[in-house]
Amino acid sequence: MGSTETESGSEDFSEGRAIEAPRFSCALGGALGTALGIYGTVPILHSGAGCGIGQLFGQLYAGGQNAGGPQGGTSTPCSSLVEHHVVFGGEEKLKDLIKASVELMEGDLFTVITGCVPSLIGDDVSAVVRPFKEEHDIVHVKTSGFTGNSYEGYELFFEAIINDLLKPAEKIQQKTVNIFGIVPYQHVFWKGDAKVIKDLLARIGIKAQVFLTEFDGIAQLKNIPAAEYNIVLSTWNGHRVVELLKEKFGTPYLSFPSVPIGPKKTGEFLRTVAKTFNISDDIVEPLIEEEERRVYRFIEYGGDAHMLVRPHPFFAVVADSGTAIGITRFLVNELGYLPDVVQISDEPPEEVRGEITRHLTQGLETPVKPDVIFETDSHLIRQNLKNRPFLFLYASSLEAPTALEEFGACPVTVSFPTMNRLILNRTYAGFDGGLTLFEETVSTFVGPL
Repeated sequence: MGSTETESGSEDFSEGRAIEAPRFSCALGGALGTALGIYGTVPILHSGAGCGIGQLFGQLYAGGQNAGGPQGGTSTPCSSLVEHHVVFGGEEKLKDLIKASVELMEGDLFTVITGCVPSLIGDDVSAVVRPFKEEHDIVHVKTSGFTGNSYEGYELFFEAIINDLLKPAEKIQQKTVNIFGIVPYQHVFWKGDAKVIKDLLARIGIKAQVFLTEFDGIAQLKNIPAAEYNIVLSTWNGHRVVELLKEKFGTPYLSFPSVPIGPKKTGEFLRTVAKTFNISDDIVEPLIEEEERRVYRFIEYGGDAHMLVRPHPFFAVVADSGTAIGITRFLVNELGYLPDVVQISDEPPEEVRGEITRHLTQGLETPVKPDVIFETDSHLIRQNLKNRPFLFLYASSLEAPTALEEFGACPVTVSFPTMNRLILNRTYAGFDGGLTLFEETVSTFVGPL
């Protein structure tokens, strides 16, 4: 196996390339998903009617068969623009919609999320929203679909919050951090990931504002400038957000390539954060030692199935960059698996692809290095998986049904879209998250002896 950073496919696509079954939605979908992930936020879509219902099926259900909640799905306020509004504009309809929404919908924050049509026809949405700011917390998120994918929508949502809602804090709150880089629905384990990170940091005396699924999520949003640090758990998602916060409020940040999975990376995560906050080793090291001993003892219970049936197997990954990095490093450095090929499906910016590749090829406790391919087209992803030696495939529900027949590999669904499993608080993050991933891997092949 060679360590390579490649763009797959030999076809010469011009701009406007068609993608078969991409692994994300549009910017509106990302902003909508982020809004729905924060309790008390009411999204108001200024778009065609199909945008909202399309995201219910294409973004929310694909994120682990998750519904949108009381403000999602068919109950999402939407201006439902048609041809008439393309000609005459949709500002008056949006004004009426906002007025009705703030009267009828229960929420602490209203987010007007714009689609392609108002951007194309030039609706002055900010002017429509401005009068409502006198009595309500309301922001405008500019997310026309052609501006980017779901991950871009996440960035635009928080940029709108920072620019339109937040005010400088009077004082910095000690040992308080904001967590960024976990994209609701796109990162299919987002709810469990957020809780684990919050709980881990609490064990070393740090308060983490994770926003997602928190009942005081809006209060946490407003408290963003008061935090002492920001932590971003991605090589690129959330980096624009923390840079903007540094610029506006002077908040420094720590960056990690992914949510930590398993004892080694979780211990490393805690040590790095503890050092930044001058937290004593007497607090951190006993915690890490205790958790490592417990987790490795539990792994021993699965040792026979692990080592006698499929010892040191090759594996392949098709996932967003954060998920791919976390899973790959755990499988290699903690279970002794061999990386064959890793395909990154979240279309990260060109300037971070070298860093992603380094995280996937350097620091691995094996002489075998994976081929790293950046690809979003489902047809080309499948082509890249052919004629390879991997025995496990960590990918989306698009690959799962035929993985065994087509590639001779046991599938584990770990990435978007995830249509074949309901994901509520499941997570691979933290000490116990490694055990969960180990369980799901071994469960794909164990049976009567």
